Amino acid sequence: MSSNNTPETIIKKEQILVRITGQDRPGLTASVMEILARYNAHILDIGQADIHSTLSLGILIRLKESDSGQVMKELLFKATDLGVNIGFSPVTDDEYEAWVNRQGKNRYILTLLGRHLSAAQIEAATKVIAEHDLNIDSIRRLTGRQSIQNPQKNHTRKCIEFSLRGNPKDREQMQAELMRLSAEMGMDFSFQHDDMYRRMRRLICFDMDSTLIQTEVIDELAMRAGVGDQVKAITERAMRGEIDFRESFKERVSLLKGLDVGVMRDIAEHLPITEGVDRLMYVLKRYGYKIAILSGGFTYFGKYLQDRYGIDYVYANELEIDENGKLTGNYVGEIVDGKRKAELLKLIAQVEKVDIKQTIAVGDGANDLPMLSQSGLGIAFHAKPRVVANAQQSINTIGIDGVLYFLGFKDSYLDEKGNS
Repeated sequence: MSSNNTPETIIKKEQILVRITGQDRPGLTASVMEILARYNAHILDIGQADIHSTLSLGILIRLKESDSGQVMKELLFKATDLGVNIGFSPVTDDEYEAWVNRQGKNRYILTLLGRHLSAAQIEAATKVIAEHDLNIDSIRRLTGRQSIQNPQKNHTRKCIEFSLRGNPKDREQMQAELMRLSAEMGMDFSFQHDDMYRRMRRLICFDMDSTLIQTEVIDELAMRAGVGDQVKAITERAMRGEIDFRESFKERVSLLKGLDVGVMRDIAEHLPITEGVDRLMYVLKRYGYKIAILSGGFTYFGKYLQDRYGIDYVYANELEIDENGKLTGNYVGEIVDGKRKAELLKLIAQVEKVDIKQTIAVGDGANDLPMLSQSGLGIAFHAKPRVVANAQQSINTIGIDGVLYFLGFKDSYLDEKGNS
């Protein structure tokens, strides 16, 4: 029979997982690839982790069966030269295809955050992950390395991010279990779907009082007006969701009647800024986020923060002032309550042409819950118990710059000014 009619010989190929561990050094990967390239090996997957200059490198290759023995032999010799350990595992066609079919499906990110993170805390969190049938694909540290000789140079925050795959047996139960751990073990968490929206957040909306600043301004005004205890009691009940915000707002503002408007400037100039605000605002502006304050407080103080940090939008309540420069006990315009905050978040997103899933909301009070639930990522910050219980993410252990880690930022992305 003519050779032209002879079927081509089928070239058998196989998959081999190559695992290399040992002391890292420049040129190691290049040396391995040089051998694989000579045999036209196809790289199906590759990944590397480096802990304290000790690497763990995995390479999944596909090559001719007839070449596999020689390739492994040469890699063994090269590993000896480099002083590293090497191992090989065959991967069948069916195993490989099953692995491929799992890619891109049901991926999540779990972020653990705290002043410190211990083995006990990580153990508790990863047990919850395992109990809900989620597998850890990768782990990375988002905060900087810490010094043991100069601990005063360390930032008082630690963050680890887990990339997970699977389908939680009961996501609500899992959230509840993580929330319980958060309260019991002094750590914060964020559990998010790992999709394009998470990687492309564009608009962030903040409550102001007890979020960006460590006070309720209406309480400060009330103290100057001599009605501090009355107003503070009403404020606390409103923030806990025990009374309607709109009615409590009207009642509190009426008690401010007669206060000189000059007091507002003095309060604004001495606002106690929340830990981490400077760093957070610097990074958000630098990376192009649109920033809004949506507050049940007062416009005067929101404008002060806007000028200080370059905030794009401020929506809050306007106090009425008479011709003598005194507060009348009334307000001007529509009250910014919880419902209005959620409406404003959607409105700003439309103006900025941002999908609602790309938005973030951060707040502490009951009147923040509507915007927290409306946004793509709602974060309860040092919040009241009712808010924490209804939020998907919370930060209670560190400053508000912890929001950056929930967005996937690493300390190494930020220059010294951003880290200050």
